[in-house]
Amino acid sequence: MTGPSQGGPAPPRPRTRLRELVRELRELEERLRQGGGPKRIERQHEQGKLTARERVALLLDAGTRFQEIGLLVAYDQYEGQAPGAGVVTGVGCVAGREVVVVANDATVKAGSWWPETITKILRAQEVAMRSRIPILYLVDSAGVNLPYQGGVFPGKYGAARIFYYNSIMRRYLRVPQLAAVMGQCIAGGAYLPALSDVILMVEGTSFMGLGGPNLVKGATGRTTDGETLGGAYAHNAISGVAHYRVPDDRVCLAKLRELVGELPRVAPPGGAGAAHPPARAESELYDILPDDHRQPYEMRDVLGCILDGGHLDEFQADFASEMICGTARIEGIAVGVIANARGMLRDAHGGPPKFGGIIYADSAEKVAYFIETINRHGTPLLFLQDVSGFMVGLEAEHSGIIRSGARFVEAMATASVPKLVLTLNHASGAGYYAMAGQGFDPDFIFSWPTGRMGVMEGDSAVMALFSERLEELKREGREPDAELREKIEQVKADYEQQLDARYAAARGFVDAVLPPEETRAALALALRAAMNNPGPHLGAFVLPAGI
Repeated sequence: MTGPSQGGPAPPRPRTRLRELVRELRELEERLRQGGGPKRIERQHEQGKLTARERVALLLDAGTRFQEIGLLVAYDQYEGQAPGAGVVTGVGCVAGREVVVVANDATVKAGSWWPETITKILRAQEVAMRSRIPILYLVDSAGVNLPYQGGVFPGKYGAARIFYYNSIMRRYLRVPQLAAVMGQCIAGGAYLPALSDVILMVEGTSFMGLGGPNLVKGATGRTTDGETLGGAYAHNAISGVAHYRVPDDRVCLAKLRELVGELPRVAPPGGAGAAHPPARAESELYDILPDDHRQPYEMRDVLGCILDGGHLDEFQADFASEMICGTARIEGIAVGVIANARGMLRDAHGGPPKFGGIIYADSAEKVAYFIETINRHGTPLLFLQDVSGFMVGLEAEHSGIIRSGARFVEAMATASVPKLVLTLNHASGAGYYAMAGQGFDPDFIFSWPTGRMGVMEGDSAVMALFSERLEELKREGREPDAELREKIEQVKADYEQQLDARYAAARGFVDAVLPPEETRAALALALRAAMNNPGPHLGAFVLPAGI
């Protein structure tokens, strides 16, 4: 074997940063999936109930992917006492069709609602509304987490918004909503199943009521128990509020699967052909992305690991090459791809080289035209973000970049086809907005652990905040004192924390942080879900004409 000592080339050094970030991500996710921990899981079992995640696993088709949304939400708040914000939300397959699942985790503060619980439920409902796919509620919640009621009860996006979305789906969008009450369902939270199409209740363990026995005694002076007041028999035989009574969780989930299977079938998503594996293994992505996020890499190598056959039919390949546009397929589903090239790129006009990851006037015009064309064809859009922003400077301003950038943003914002986003590295400045940032309501938005979402990098922030002082010291021939150096380092540290993909996920800025080897599966499931809706994908929902 030839090696460096025999004069041969040194073997390439394995890239480690992405591998380490994925390892940390998996450890964090595993901890969060434990919910309230082993003791509370055991207590749930002693009560004759399955946990939220056990319920979801039994509900979904065996061997299919469940793309959880918002697993990291609030993980770094409340001193770690709100894993998953007490609710499991995501997209999966039941009876062969894509569905949204919302399952209260009763091992976390009895499944009560934190402010971020509302955020997660609303996001799940928005996915169902936009994609026109059924949404299934597995209810087991003690209601509002009272110490945090100020962030739960009032406001435009407080708990009432959940019931607003319930009503819109029920009356106008005809999105099927099925609710299984598998534990507590108290106070205003009872409107969530009540505004669904079907309610199932489990004997002996489920309760549904505007007030529990204690509240009833305090308000009316009458003594009763939960089963008599609002148990499965009471609401099936007496009040008529519920529709099915089942003996235990497993039967309940089987019945729910049966009901989903009985729903009318919609036409299969269009634009799908035969699926083909990518040209390169997804595991190679670990070695394509550099350890230093500032270093260049070949975006087309990334596409080779994600797209069917690694094939991209590139649009205007010779023009404005800092932006890559083209059509491709992912697991047989046609997509229009928009990606940022990285590195230094030759200028076809003979001018100075261009910076990859920067959007220039001509590349903005190119992408705007491509988006409008793809939108006319009804093909979903996939944005692969590694963007540092729009070009600045004398030449850029004189090229009309403001107008061109506005054309790019308008084309993206008004495209009515599904839009999916994957952040690889940078998502900075107005470039993040143009590449379908969250404010423009993409159908799904994912990030790799290397994603860095922010106005600018820490070094740039230091220059913006301290450059004048540093230049003054330089003219005086002095070095920054300890206090100034400490402030600079603190700014850098703050930016590093806020640029972390986990920070974004904890605040719901992305739906999920994906290990690279799960990228294709996640994108394919998201595309299949989104394409159930042949209508416009603008905003959380679009009311049918004539309403």
